[in-house]
Amino acid sequence: MLAILHLLAMFVADLFKPRRQLEVENLFLRHQLNIALRRAPCRLRLRGSDRALLVWMSRLWPSLLRSARVVQPDTILRWHRAGFRAYWRWKSGTRPGRPPVSRELRELIHRMSKENPLWGAPRIHGELLKLGFEIAESTVSKYMIRHRGPPSQTWRTFLRNHADAIAAIDLCVVRTLTFECLFAFLIIGHGRRQLLWFAVTRHPTAEWLAQQMVEAFPWDTAPSYLVRDNDGAYGQTFKDRVRAMGIRDRPISPRSPWQNPPMLNA
Repeated sequence: MLAILHLLAMFVADLFKPRRQLEVENLFLRHQLNIALRRAPCRLRLRGSDRALLVWMSRLWPSLLRSARVVQPDTILRWHRAGFRAYWRWKSGTRPGRPPVSRELRELIHRMSKENPLWGAPRIHGELLKLGFEIAESTVSKYMIRHRGPPSQTWRTFLRNHADAIAAIDLCVVRTLTFECLFAFLIIGHGRRQLLWFAVTRHPTAEWLAQQMVEAFPWDTAPSYLVRDNDGAYGQTFKDRVRAMGIRDRPISPRSPWQNPPMLNA
């Protein structure tokens, strides 16, 4: 800091000197600088004030970059860009990203997941919201204890245990040699992936589909769950007949044929 004040004082004093005297002093100082640089190390160690002064003077007078001898002009420009980034980083204030999670909240999540191994991230997240903690579900999942095994049976185990009670239906379009359009009604069991019922019609109405369900599952052979798409042919009559047979109707999501895989492989 003292060096900068000394240079500013010399600058003010040079304003009152004749031009010829300034040129002679400038030449004399350049010659001394060349002599000093001959024995100087390959890389000089500059202070922060030295860098700030070089950047400030080159900012005010860009032509001074051609006279740089101690460092390369590109180095001065790099210092200036680094200072510009540091200034705006300080100006922006808060750090980007999510707010930090306190240690007490992390310990609470850890304790809740440890004492309740059957609770998942949605359950713990809901309990924390009731307590007044504003936190995302993904953050709760991040700080939970990782158990070695699943808290309950997997989806594959569930399907293996209940596959015999699930059936899937679908309507397939069949083109004939005479360019007629027929509709094939298929019922496939999830247990052995076998065809349980097959029927063909030209006009698939809700009443006809309901009658096919009765003929396919007489007496007490109806499955517990029925998987189907959202075709408009499955009207209210079909839904009422399925409900009367004790079957739980489970339509798949719109535009999601992958949710009914037996029909995709049929």
